[in-house]
Amino acid sequence: MARFLVYSDASPRTAELVTFAQTSGADAEALALSPQQATELESCGATTLLTADIGEATPESCARSIADLVKERGIDVVVIGTTARGLDLAAQVAGFLGWGYGSDVSNLAYADGTLTYERSLYGGTVISEETIEGNAVISVGRGNFAPASGAVGATEAVEVHPDERIRIVAREEIPSEGADITSAEHVVSVGMGTPSKDDIQIAQDLADAMNGAVACSRGVAEERDWLPVESYVGISGKVIQPKLYLALGISGQVQHMYGVRDAKMIVAINTDKNSLICTRGSDYYIVGDMLEYAPLIKAEIEKL
Repeated sequence: MARFLVYSDASPRTAELVTFAQTSGADAEALALSPQQATELESCGATTLLTADIGEATPESCARSIADLVKERGIDVVVIGTTARGLDLAAQVAGFLGWGYGSDVSNLAYADGTLTYERSLYGGTVISEETIEGNAVISVGRGNFAPASGAVGATEAVEVHPDERIRIVAREEIPSEGADITSAEHVVSVGMGTPSKDDIQIAQDLADAMNGAVACSRGVAEERDWLPVESYVGISGKVIQPKLYLALGISGQVQHMYGVRDAKMIVAINTDKNSLICTRGSDYYIVGDMLEYAPLIKAEIEKL
């Protein structure tokens, strides 16, 4: 039976990676790098929970030590959650092991020692189908699998050590404004077609009616400074997976649509019927003025 090592610095995602191991017929060894994370993963359903304590060190500074752990335990595939730290860690572990590496993959499957998956390239305009035979390291985004559950089969303490040349000299928290668009099920997003900053309130009212959050395109945040930068969606912004993404005055350029490629449904309101979001990017669209139709949608939602 194959053996998978799964890890994510975002603990809830670890259970999703365990599901991939289980559906592949593999033993899932989940790695926790702190006592707190070990507690969070007690019900992730893994065959074995490997616990370590790296203190204040960062996960990516432990890449060589984790690679050594992989070799010691006879792991076949390393599966790491796609986060900023996870991408860094996965690439380093693959390099230290000399294994094939797939970054931010989806639609993945493992059988007979061969891993197959898809990767989105060029801002989502191309889907690459790739295969790795033998040992592999992959990073997997949120939402590819339902989270596993159940008590872990066994818990085992392991040694994981950070690279002593890397140390944290200071920490500074970046203040966050607004709702977390990465966890919202319903997102109303405004683009450069929004007439004025005051009109963002229309999007906020609609989002409030759906218990959702407000997002935007890059230009709204970085050029006009109408919303905080953590609100913008796209290849260089946030990648989100809402059940509903309602785009108001957004043209639908590939850089933006990359950020919502995994949304369950995309609905657009745009005055240009030939805009990319109408012709290629949405499941449904309305050709019209957002100032007219957004309040009408809000009124219908409030009737439910």
